[in-house]
Amino acid sequence: MAASATTTTPTTHNQLKVQQGTVAKHKRPKCRGDAAPATASPVVLELDPLPPTPPDSPFRIRFSPSPGMEFTSGPHAGSNGFTKFNSALTAGLLNPMSPPPPHEKARSSPTLFEMMASEPDINPRTQIPTPINPVMNPLIPKPQVPQMDKQALAMQRISDILSSKSPGSLFNDSASSDIKLTLSSKDGITLSMNVHRQILVAHSRFFAVKLSDQWIKQQGGSVPYIVEIADCEDIEVYIEALRLMYCRDLRRMLMKEDVSRVLGILKVSAAIGFDAGVLSCLEYLEAAPWAEEEEEKVAALLSKLRCDGLAAGEVLKRVSIEDRNGTKDGGENEDVLLKLLHVVLEGKDEKARRDMKGLVAKMLRENSSQTDIRKGSLYSACDGCLELLQKHFLQAAGSDLSEVTQIARQADNLHWMLDILIDRNIAEDFLKTWASQSELSSAHPKVPAIHRFEVSRVTARLFVGIGKGQLLASKDARCLLLRTWLVPFYDDFTWMRRASRGLDRHLIEEGLSNTVLTLPLAWQQDIMLAWFDRFLNSGEDCPNIQRGFEVWWRRAFWRRNGEDQPLRQLQITAGPADNS
Repeated sequence: MAASATTTTPTTHNQLKVQQGTVAKHKRPKCRGDAAPATASPVVLELDPLPPTPPDSPFRIRFSPSPGMEFTSGPHAGSNGFTKFNSALTAGLLNPMSPPPPHEKARSSPTLFEMMASEPDINPRTQIPTPINPVMNPLIPKPQVPQMDKQALAMQRISDILSSKSPGSLFNDSASSDIKLTLSSKDGITLSMNVHRQILVAHSRFFAVKLSDQWIKQQGGSVPYIVEIADCEDIEVYIEALRLMYCRDLRRMLMKEDVSRVLGILKVSAAIGFDAGVLSCLEYLEAAPWAEEEEEKVAALLSKLRCDGLAAGEVLKRVSIEDRNGTKDGGENEDVLLKLLHVVLEGKDEKARRDMKGLVAKMLRENSSQTDIRKGSLYSACDGCLELLQKHFLQAAGSDLSEVTQIARQADNLHWMLDILIDRNIAEDFLKTWASQSELSSAHPKVPAIHRFEVSRVTARLFVGIGKGQLLASKDARCLLLRTWLVPFYDDFTWMRRASRGLDRHLIEEGLSNTVLTLPLAWQQDIMLAWFDRFLNSGEDCPNIQRGFEVWWRRAFWRRNGEDQPLRQLQITAGPADNS
């Protein structure tokens, strides 16, 4: 009979205790062809927060003189401690293996003469109801697995872990073990396993302190020693960490696990001071691919555990960039983004360019800090596109159409850059620059409309930005924009409407109306009267800004009709001051 002792850590935040829970038996009616239920070793489990760094671990180890229990599921556990995995089907659901419900026997098919002679007497053939599979039918909710079945599944997985070992391994070997280790979780499940003190002490600093030579002397030399660890967060992960201590090739063993399981093993290994396990987990995480939701878990766990060393640094390099001094390099991020912008602007394949424009714009839009790239860098890229547009546009105006296709390309680049500037609320300077392009505006009629209409899409985007309040330019800048580009915009509207895919005509017309209505009333009158004459002669080939025309009309004439009435003077009277 083993001697008993109890060892607790002085600064524990989790009072660790043994809890034995009962796993209720679930039986389903036997059907034909069902095999006899297999009996499995009963297990008791319980989930826990793992300790930080040994030897100040929050685990409480209990050494009890009671004989070690193999697998128990509470006081009433028997040979059938495991619940059946298909108990969810017995909870009111149809068993797919059961025979169909009884039905009337169908009559044999009558002859044609019988059908004609006694048609009213023929009974319809009874249809056999087909069992509905809730998995195939999304309208039927899937059955919820009961909590007890989850425990049974967990116990089955643990049983598989304990039973699967390589030849010659001493893991869970009852013949040679000298410690009976019992693990408990908070949900009332407990299990016992056979371990070796020499192996635990050699690999774990936590066990080296708790199972010291002095402790052996206190036990009186009787074996096996009974050790209990309560409040385990995940018993499966804890057993996996202990099994790694018996392995020679830890990396090969971890290759069978996924990232979530390795993160759990890393947490346990760091808690019990299993340095070889920590290093192997970090090497796995550095080489294995992560899902997007797993990146935050990896970074958070490494920060929480404060894993130092080269291996942890290599893992974190996948999610953060640091310069030689150990600080994040914001300038390098800007260089990368600028390189991406220029690659997109200079790309050769048009379909790929459209796809990458959407991707880069989305990434820049999702960046809430907006400190990744400077305003000057974006305007530098815009200036490069504008220079190329001027060059090819003036060449085409001089009847040199050798590179006329570059006009639409550079205009599309400017339109994309303008979207980025508007998203970042820094497009006012672009509006001023575009409004001052009088040379391009003068050469506009000399370029064929099929090649120039993309230029007017830039003007239309500015109209929409002003009309929606995305651009707060000065009055003079807005007036100059209309004076320079309104007539070319009218001339290209037909081509824009027919050739531009995804063009929202009503949005552009509303933007133009609002832009005009932001000007002084006298300037509005000149623009609205000119539009009225053009619209009556062009019809659908001219943008319809009738709503803006009506607003201008009400402003101009209703106000004039009321000017004869003198304005009521506002009188302000001051009462005596109260000096009390």
